[in-house]
Amino acid sequence: MLVFFPDPWHKKRHHKRRLIDPAFAVLLADKLRSGGILRLATDWQDYAEQMLAVCNVTATLESLSPDGAYVERPDFRPATRFERRGARLGHGVWDLAYRKRGG
Repeated sequence: MLVFFPDPWHKKRHHKRRLIDPAFAVLLADKLRSGGILRLATDWQDYAEQMLAVCNVTATLESLSPDGAYVERPDFRPATRFERRGARLGHGVWDLAYRKRGG
């Protein structure tokens, strides 16, 4: 499952509208088959940190990063216009990857 560059809702008062929250992470994990992979990417650092915090505490997901943080950009992921825009603005890009725990 791929979730690349969801709207960051960068103003604090709008953070409640962000796609990746605890309830949605559980829903995504429920939709994955055992061993399925969830990949996420964003060019907003604070959103990347939120995604990391949310996904790392989702019981049915395990990080593919050895240290539970970010992963390298996968070769198969094409650069989106949002990624290119972020690069022009000097934003970094953060990729996350999780596997659904068996069960």
